[in-house]
Amino acid sequence: MNILGISCHYHDASACVFQDGQVAAAAQEERFNRRKHCPDFPIQAINYCLQAANATSLDVDTIAFYEKPYLKLQRVLLDHVRNWPFSYRNFMANMPDWLAHRLAIPVDMAGKLGFNGKFLFIPHHLSHASSAFLVSPFDEAAILTLDGIGEWAAAAWGTGRGSRIEIAREMRYPNSLGLLYSAVTAYLGFEVNSGEGKVMALSDFGEPTPEILDRFRRIVKAREDGSFYLDESYFGFIRGKTMHGRKFSGLFGPPRIPGDEISQRHKDIAAGLQRITEDIIVAAARHVQSQTGMKRLCLAGGVALNCVANSRLLRDTPFEELFIQPAAGDAGAALGAAAYVAHSIKGEPRSEAMVTARLGPEFGENRIRRCLANCGVEFRKLEKNELVKYAAGQIAAGRVVGWFQGRMEFGPRALGGRSILADARAAGMKDYLNSTVKHREPFRPYGVCIMAEETANYFDFKASSPFMLLVAQARPEVREKIPSALHVDGSSRLQTITGESDPLLYSLLAEFRDRTGIPMFINTSFNDHGEPIVCTPDDAYACFTKTALDTLVLGDYVVEKPGRPQVSP
Repeated sequence: MNILGISCHYHDASACVFQDGQVAAAAQEERFNRRKHCPDFPIQAINYCLQAANATSLDVDTIAFYEKPYLKLQRVLLDHVRNWPFSYRNFMANMPDWLAHRLAIPVDMAGKLGFNGKFLFIPHHLSHASSAFLVSPFDEAAILTLDGIGEWAAAAWGTGRGSRIEIAREMRYPNSLGLLYSAVTAYLGFEVNSGEGKVMALSDFGEPTPEILDRFRRIVKAREDGSFYLDESYFGFIRGKTMHGRKFSGLFGPPRIPGDEISQRHKDIAAGLQRITEDIIVAAARHVQSQTGMKRLCLAGGVALNCVANSRLLRDTPFEELFIQPAAGDAGAALGAAAYVAHSIKGEPRSEAMVTARLGPEFGENRIRRCLANCGVEFRKLEKNELVKYAAGQIAAGRVVGWFQGRMEFGPRALGGRSILADARAAGMKDYLNSTVKHREPFRPYGVCIMAEETANYFDFKASSPFMLLVAQARPEVREKIPSALHVDGSSRLQTITGESDPLLYSLLAEFRDRTGIPMFINTSFNDHGEPIVCTPDDAYACFTKTALDTLVLGDYVVEKPGRPQVSP
């Protein structure tokens, strides 16, 4: 049985196919059309997922959409009426898209896919909850979802048992932690639905002073159970040109213009926002644990990509285990919708837990060789053991390596399929990557991939982090050894690697450890600033040529920049 899940018409459009109760494929549309965070109907992602499942639209039993459009439209219309006439501009800007696309999902399916079968519309936060629990390793767990906004709900909690999910409580718009974070992201001069991670990174350079926290507490009235009241008068969600209103600027000062210098005031505001966010998430999780008595938590929604807050859940709540799938935001809701139909409605038994994000396209030797030949570049092929020694030698010598292997990752993190790898020992590597390779803000940190069994020797961390969604503090005695792996507070985002999870990357880490004594290196996404992660060999080569990458590894093939000295294995 084939179930097709779809998420689109907001941001990070994606598709997923469940085949006989297992995830066959999942991918975001942005990777194919090269438009970052693309919201469009994901026709290319759908075509890929069906091909990966060796199926066509005629083989699809049910299409599951990640929310209920008519219920969402009800909320949108009522909100516009409530704020009229100040919402006029927003109404005129958004209604054409609603009429042309968001209410025409079945028509799009029939016209673009030739599908005339069954459609099911799964509530947004139920899709998120399903994406977290139904692919988790847990038979029973508490569930917490936090994002911007679905139909009405902005957060929800419940329980999962077997293939059954029960949502116990919801917190509804406009009281949204995701919208609060996005509004401050825009206020600080970053792009909404893209720059939230930048704000999280910036927060470590600031101080959540009592004055800043007091200002936030004027607009966010938090309760002990993690619920809160958001004072709408400080925001312009549909009333003006910006999500942060004039009253917000009157409280915090003038907003930062994109591209302007980042002052200490901006850093302190980011720190205050992060502290308030973490405190609310921790309070909500404690409440959920007290109500359910469970020791395992599944987390989903865009807020679950805040890896600093995630780590506090393990440290500051009674939960002992935490599961977050790699595409926790709206992209992953396509997976959740399909999983809910497959397991909770159709009754297909849950299979193995999701242990890899490698659900996207892969490209064989012929495609890679053809790409390089067409580009007219010198290249050579290495056997696997030679390849591992060669790449480890390149990284150890301070060269930056584009690493393209196997299936592409699902979600915003590069996890060894489409990665840029570099030496964390080099003190200037973080700055070099930001300024010369990735062309991004100088304050942004990098995560590392590390051999799982070595993690506790370098970090105060005892859990696993296969999807790079948790951070940990480096042990004081090793910090001088890995300066470019660490943020200003001495922490790093971790991807723990085992021989089973990624044999090739694990072998590369082992070879690098044998050469340097360090069982980790920097792992960041294979893309330039403002672009999606690369998908095809052609994408990878294009990124290689226009950035300061030194070495490109495509499968078993390697390419070096002209004039760069070769490093022998």
